[in-house]
Amino acid sequence: MTARVVRQRTSRVRTTAARTAVALTAGLLLAGTAGPAQAAPAAGTALPRTNCGAPAAGARTDAAQAPSTAPVGKAAQKLSFKVASQLPIGLWSPATLTLRTPLDKGTVRLDVSSRGFSTDSVTVQRYEPGSHRWVDLNTKPGGGSWPTHGVFSFPLTARASAARPYTVALRLQDLDRPGTLTVAPSVKDGHGHTYRAPARTATATRPQVTVAGWQKGTVLTRGGAAHPFSVTVKNTTNRAYPALTAGWYAFGEAKGKALTTKDLVLQQYRAGQGWRTVPLQANGCDPGLGAVLKAGDRPLAPGRSAVLRLRLSVAATAPREVTNADSGIAVSTGDQSFYSRQLPFAIRARG
Repeated sequence: MTARVVRQRTSRVRTTAARTAVALTAGLLLAGTAGPAQAAPAAGTALPRTNCGAPAAGARTDAAQAPSTAPVGKAAQKLSFKVASQLPIGLWSPATLTLRTPLDKGTVRLDVSSRGFSTDSVTVQRYEPGSHRWVDLNTKPGGGSWPTHGVFSFPLTARASAARPYTVALRLQDLDRPGTLTVAPSVKDGHGHTYRAPARTATATRPQVTVAGWQKGTVLTRGGAAHPFSVTVKNTTNRAYPALTAGWYAFGEAKGKALTTKDLVLQQYRAGQGWRTVPLQANGCDPGLGAVLKAGDRPLAPGRSAVLRLRLSVAATAPREVTNADSGIAVSTGDQSFYSRQLPFAIRARG
């Protein structure tokens, strides 16, 4: 993961509520995205832990399966470019660059413009056939705190012609929010010539997520009944979403007392099993806690929905000093979160 992406993610996390940031930066809900998504452990299984002891969303790998190198464009085009029409957030989306002119220590450049999100949240990689791995492109971010233009580039030498085109496999990902992304490719051949391909525009999308049963001012009773709520994920994109998980966290502290894993009970309804208690894990850096919830056993196909039925209760032994708590949910594919919402609640004594 590039330093630019790290800075962008850190900045975005810091803009959320303070307690939410504690959970996110601890690794409960947001991790790196250098490689393809890998499923998080199912609820009830032991989770890998960060240096601070917080559960992480699962290890990541970059098992680089060789992409297609079929040429794109027409034989008369010196440079051709193609990108997927949608860029689902949290997934890598393919793009292809085809050269039909020789390059001698040339430079390929992608000028990227965005609407709806910052280009600092965009990452682009190219496939290296020799090493069988994906590598980040060189980047030149735009100016200002919210740039909407960035430049990605890489050096290239290729013996290409109309008869023997040379193809570079690329992949793109938006790490932030929906909008549009326009990519304008060009190449300098090392001999004073610059060739350009028509700009292409793609739409950054994400599944629709709704939370039902949790309103502003939700109150839980110490030692009382569990409060039910649900999270529905509808895949409104044109790609299947693998490894869907939801990260849940909570934090409550007052007068030197804090909520611990024994003070809250989170349950998930599992088909054929009924309500199952979800093991909570403490954050080793701060007095917060959380869990990773499995949102399905198979990839979520376009047009399909996944529903998580949950309920939360407060134990009778929870500290009386804590009368308000922060909690929240984030939905992810593998290790990349694409939705989050805070779910604060008050805690009252049984009447």
